[in-house]
Parts: sequence; C-alpha cells; structure tokens
Amino acid sequence: MSVIESIIDIPAEHEKKIYGNFDENIKKIERTLHVTIISRDSQIKIIGGEVAAKRAKKVFEQLFKLSLRGNEITEQNVDYALSLSFEDNEQAIVELDDDMICRTAAGKPVKPKTLGQKHYVDEIRKKMIVFGIGPAGTGKTYLAMAMAITALKNDEVNRIILTRPAIEAGENLGFLPGDLQSKVDPYLRPLYDALYQIMGAESFMHNSEKGIIEVAPLAYMRGRTLDNAFIILDEAQNTTPAQMKMFLTRIGFGSKVIVTGDLTQKDLPRDAVSGLDVALKVLSKVEDISFVNLTNKDVVRHPLVQKIVKAYEEYDEKMAKKKQQREKK
Repeated sequence: MSVIESIIDIPAEHEKKIYGNFDENIKKIERTLHVTIISRDSQIKIIGGEVAAKRAKKVFEQLFKLSLRGNEITEQNVDYALSLSFEDNEQAIVELDDDMICRTAAGKPVKPKTLGQKHYVDEIRKKMIVFGIGPAGTGKTYLAMAMAITALKNDEVNRIILTRPAIEAGENLGFLPGDLQSKVDPYLRPLYDALYQIMGAESFMHNSEKGIIEVAPLAYMRGRTLDNAFIILDEAQNTTPAQMKMFLTRIGFGSKVIVTGDLTQKDLPRDAVSGLDVALKVLSKVEDISFVNLTNKDVVRHPLVQKIVKAYEEYDEKMAKKKQQREKK
C-alpha cells in the first residue's frame, strides 16, 4: 500500500473550531481513518494510505466549509463527515447546511443534520401525512415541531396540535397528585420542552392561551375534526390500533399530520399490538402518505447515544437469530 502526503491550508481564525479542544477532532480523524495528521503554520499535513488520506482531506475540506459559513464544529459534525467519507458523499454535509427551517428563541438555526433528517423534512414539505420512525435522538419530534412553528408563522395553518398517548410506565395516573391536567403534564413534558426551546416560554404561553397551540393527551382527540392545523402525534408506538385509526380519521381540510415513533421502545402491555405497527402495514400503499425510516446514523444527540442505539440494535438482531434457530430445532 502506497503512502501519500496531502496538505490543506487552514486559516488561523478557523483552526480552533476545526481542530477542536486539545485537537480532539484531529485525533478522532486519525483514529478513524488510520492516518497521521500534523498541524503547523496554518497548514495540515495528512500522511497515510492513498484512500485514507483522500478521505481525511475531504473531511477537513467539509469542516472548513462549515466553519466559513459561521458554524460551530460539533462532535456530531465530525462523526457525520467521517461516516459520509466512507460513502464518497462528503458534499452532502454542506448541502444540509443550506436548509434552514427556522431559528430558536435564542437565535440558533434549526437545520437537518443528516441525510435521513433532510429526507424527513422534505417529505413533510411535500406530503399531507408523514410517519417518522426511528430510534431516540434522531430529531423526529423536534424537526416536526420546527416545521409546525414555521408553517404557523407562514400562515399555512391556523393552529398547532401536539398530542401523545398517556401510557403508564410503572405508575398509575390515578395515584399522581393534582387535577387531570397535572396528571397528564408529565407525559407531555417533552413536547413542552421542545416548544419552549424553539418559541420561547412567553410566546408559547401567549399562543397557548389564545388556543393557537394545544398540547393534549391523545384521548382528547376523539370526536373532533381538525381543519387547517399542523398536528403531531408523538410516541405513536404506544397507541393501540383503535387509537391510531381514531387519530388519523380526525384530519380535516388544510391540515398536515406528522406521526413519530420508535418501534423499539413500546410501553404497551406485552401481548398488545401497536397501532404504529398496524398503520405501517395498512397504509403503506396509500398515496400522499410517506414513511421515513431514520436509523442510528441519524442520531444527533451525544455521540454516546448513537453507540447505545447501535449496541441495542445488534443485540436485538442477535436475539432474533437465536430465536429462529430454536424454532427450527
């Protein structure tokens, strides 16, 4: 295997962002691609096998482009640039940076950070009903929330309705203190958290009091027809088939619906069938309904979350194979 050298110029003002604290990004790229990287006098020298050195060079070029656009370089950016380098699709990370959905209350831009998230956002723009399915940390609910708030600001809808099933996980609602609202609020807390971050608490409270934004348990949807609304059903894996059918038949004219769920995290009784599982089978060929499957590659929380999700996926596959082998005997 031939060893080559590549040199990249990195202006001094971008070095800290690209290299990371104590050169942690450089070290990660070295470990992942098995190359040697020497930084000196606003230059990076990459030494390694031809393929590995070219990949490392492309990773640095993409990170430099992100930095030029004023982005902070996160560990997730580095991890994703590395994963794309193995797919010869490094340019995608800069293309993702062009798609800004909105800004949070603190002014931070909300953008898709992976190709899977970009596909999810594009489908939400095009289709009336979108199912976002994937593990924790893939941005299913957060991106849907950002799209909903953007649609409201653009007068595409008149209100936002956020709902999730109030499934009991070890505790009985009846034993929790307070009135009905205080009993269900803990189940809806993740939705409130996302709204506060994107809109700000004051704006959320103002719109909530006017009825423009509604956060409610799924049971409150029965008997309603929802026109000109952006509706998000979160934690859909915990619905029953009857609840899912009830929810989907609430949709009126001018509405858009996002259903999010993680098929690996069901809180239903062991013998119960998930409404999300049934919907995937029943609605797979219905026009204007899109199913987007996000994977561990789309996890944008702490990198350790991605490793945890991947480890559980490998464990589940291993157990499924063992089960099949036992059934064959």
